[in-house]
Amino acid sequence: MARGIEFDYEKAIASATQLFRKRGYSNTSLRALLKVMKIGEGSFYNTVKSKERLYLECLKHYNDTIGRERLAALMSSPSVKAGVRALLKTVLDQLDDPKTPTLCLMAGSISSDVLRERELRAYVVSQMGAFFGLFAERLQAGKTSGELPADFEPEVVVQIIGTYLQGLFRTAMVSYDRQQAERQIEVLLTSLGL
Repeated sequence: MARGIEFDYEKAIASATQLFRKRGYSNTSLRALLKVMKIGEGSFYNTVKSKERLYLECLKHYNDTIGRERLAALMSSPSVKAGVRALLKTVLDQLDDPKTPTLCLMAGSISSDVLRERELRAYVVSQMGAFFGLFAERLQAGKTSGELPADFEPEVVVQIIGTYLQGLFRTAMVSYDRQQAERQIEVLLTSLGL
């Protein structure tokens, strides 16, 4: 007869997610994971199976929590421009949270160590594609409604904002100043017509 899980799985996944955000995939040891998850090696292998599988579960947890907050912000306003600004404000609010590491787990997953793992690569690519697709649809709706000009290019703008966010998450690991980031965002959005 199989034994049930003898630890708080959700809490363990949340703790592992924070550690992966702080250290990255390759720099996070099994020993460190077991410690923050508060489980033994046997429980780890019986439940999670591998570090790769755990990372995938952490990516899913991250998208179900942090990612969901960002998407809700993007969709929060009837105005597309206000929705984009709400999304970026949410990102900055999350960066300001002293309880969480600055690196976005999805941004940190765009690295050779993660992308060489087939299942992780497939998940990262699909989730980024899904988010960018929803973002582009939101911008297209603004173009269709007349809020954005007829020559506005939603797919290009989404790629530009995505690239900016990648850079923001990476540089925030070294130095982060909210006022400076807000100014950068204002210049970026204004130049993009948002």
